[in-house]
Amino acid sequence: MPDPRREIPRTDQVLADPRLREAVERIGPRLVKQAVVAAQQQCRDGGIEPAAVADIAVASLPVGATTLRRVINATGVVVHTNLGRAPLSRAAVDAVSTAAGATDVELDLATGRRGRRGRGALEALAAQVPDAGAVHVVNNGAAALALVTRVLARGGRSIVIARGELVEIGDGFRIPELLESVGARLREVGTTNRVRLSDYAGALDSDTAFVLKVHPSNFTVSGFTSSVSVGELTGLGVPVVVDIGSGLLAPHPRLPNEPDATTVLRAGADLVTASGDKLLGGPQAGLVLGEAGLVERLRRDPFARALRVDKLTLAALEATLTGPTPPVPAALDRRPDELRRRARMICAALPPGLEPEVVDSEGVVGGGGAPDVVLPSVAVALPERLAGPLRLGEHPVVGRVERGRLLLDLLAVAPGEDDGLIDAVKRVACREER
Repeated sequence: MPDPRREIPRTDQVLADPRLREAVERIGPRLVKQAVVAAQQQCRDGGIEPAAVADIAVASLPVGATTLRRVINATGVVVHTNLGRAPLSRAAVDAVSTAAGATDVELDLATGRRGRRGRGALEALAAQVPDAGAVHVVNNGAAALALVTRVLARGGRSIVIARGELVEIGDGFRIPELLESVGARLREVGTTNRVRLSDYAGALDSDTAFVLKVHPSNFTVSGFTSSVSVGELTGLGVPVVVDIGSGLLAPHPRLPNEPDATTVLRAGADLVTASGDKLLGGPQAGLVLGEAGLVERLRRDPFARALRVDKLTLAALEATLTGPTPPVPAALDRRPDELRRRARMICAALPPGLEPEVVDSEGVVGGGGAPDVVLPSVAVALPERLAGPLRLGEHPVVGRVERGRLLLDLLAVAPGEDDGLIDAVKRVACREER
């Protein structure tokens, strides 16, 4: 009896298929060969016929040369850390594409000489926050605070900080450990829930580098509490550094308790540090804004080189600041009536057997920002059993399971993604019928 495995086409024969040769040029040989080997294994297992190996390999090829997959964020969390935080605007994506080739990132085309690196992004950031004497950009928010600490507290000088602001953020990362790792000593003042101006004043001495105020962006303390404002701290006679965290550059009406760079600088802060990939809605970056002399010291320090951002980040940041409203601010501005209209349209397009339903929902900012803010939203409710298949589908959709139902919250779903969401649900329903 002939061995059916002998009928499985050889790898080189399958790779000779014109569609796979084109894929090698597009995504490289490794991923293409992986798809071919997987299809051959399906044939060995009896799942497909030998003649279908090439077709199955082509169908399973990734869109690009990366294992990352684009996901529809239907969780109701606007800045979802596990989903990459802020999605970039179309303008920012186009800017990254432009910057991917040779660019004038450090060249003055008019003179042919070296130019200021990232001048477009820096000018755009300065224009958004005119109260800043100067601005600088590093590779993330933690790097911004580390650079400030390393330069101003060099030689083991002390930083005065309230105990209630010694925060821990995601994955066990702690602010006090960051500060100590770059050589600073901490002088903790006050208690977990209360701190007074006299506590700060009593901790100052000739060795004090600066007073640090950290916004506890991922938790709230209520009840018997007290804190000291930035304006009060500026009268102590030492620099005041404020880490606002989320990257909000100006006040936002839906986030009344979230500090912003403009307000904090107007209150007298010498330096403000923030992230660029949260509420600002841009790429991962760290922002430093404030007194021109201090910012220049930071920029010229040798450690700044280790924290330098690449041309792709600079391009995306500039486009975020100068282009149309990015997805994160757009999501914050969505209203329930708009979301309800979209939810009804989606429900009408889905198979009635799924019993889709429009339900009120509550979203959150996420990304360690505005923990006390609830954002009114609307969701499409589906059977809970669809949660896994939708995550594993050709175009993954990530919702949240609540009270035995899968909720596809539309708060963070851009209107242009509605058709993709509908198609993903239909595909899962079709597979269930088979």
